[in-house]
Amino acid sequence: MPCPALIIPVLNGDDIILCQITSQNVEDNYAIQIEDKNFKVGELKQATNIRPNCIFAADRHIILYKAASLKDKKYNEVLDRLLIIQDLTPIDFC
Repeated sequence: MPCPALIIPVLNGDDIILCQITSQNVEDNYAIQIEDKNFKVGELKQATNIRPNCIFAADRHIILYKAASLKDKKYNEVLDRLLIIQDLTPIDFC
């Protein structure tokens, strides 16, 4: 079953960076609840949470379709939360 994810941002090439979206009740300091009123276009069929602390990269060819588009205010809230997480997390390189 396909799972929704938020693309942040659109990059050149085949790789994209995604942020997890879940319908599970998430109680952490980073989850952002989204509702139908937060979409410019489209919808998700239930109340969901964006999890900016759960990001991953994937090949853009795994994307099946575009379900919805967030309004700018909510998208910027996600980006702001990502910046907060980036400031809190030390980055190690392998």
